[in-house]
Amino acid sequence: MSRLYLLPVFLLAFSTHIVLSQQKTDGSLEDGALASNRQYEYRLLATSKTSTMQKEMDEAGQAGFRFAGVMGGDTAFGGSEVVVVMSKDRESQNQGHYQYKLLATSKTSTMQKELQQAGDEGFEYRGQTVFETKFGGQEVVIILERDRNKTSSHYEYKLLATTKTSTMQKELSEAGDTGFEFVGLTVSKTRFGGAELVSILRKRLDR
Repeated sequence: MSRLYLLPVFLLAFSTHIVLSQQKTDGSLEDGALASNRQYEYRLLATSKTSTMQKEMDEAGQAGFRFAGVMGGDTAFGGSEVVVVMSKDRESQNQGHYQYKLLATSKTSTMQKELQQAGDEGFEYRGQTVFETKFGGQEVVIILERDRNKTSSHYEYKLLATTKTSTMQKELSEAGDTGFEFVGLTVSKTRFGGAELVSILRKRLDR
């Protein structure tokens, strides 16, 4: 079961308003301040099934919405769910038409393979979270995005997973030395006990 919420279109993006309202050091307003009254439309999606979430995100992407944030957890009526917020700038004349791919698994080896396959198809990492499964433990959920109207960049992805922070430090440093950029981190409990750190890194490929 999934639920969709349309938030009022008069909601203003608070962080954007703050940035656009800042003044230059000489006291004059930034050019962007003229657009500080820009309005945004939001769409909130919540479901316990990642396949349903991907479908609904694709539908929203075709309507000009773009991924803004994700969180997994227990909701009041849906139990353990993945909740996604998507946004659309109502004033923009260049709305992208975005396609999404959601990857969800408790096996890091499977996630590494699927993540790289998505990268080879031009999908880019946008966010990750964890949520409880029906079988116990937690799954890592990764969201990737591709603009249907633009030529996508291609990335090589690297997934690091360990229960020890000291090991993660070492592996992150080694990956950084070879040009990989850190993009995301989650901590989840596996079905076999213990908490596992999962880091995602990427390196842009020249094509």
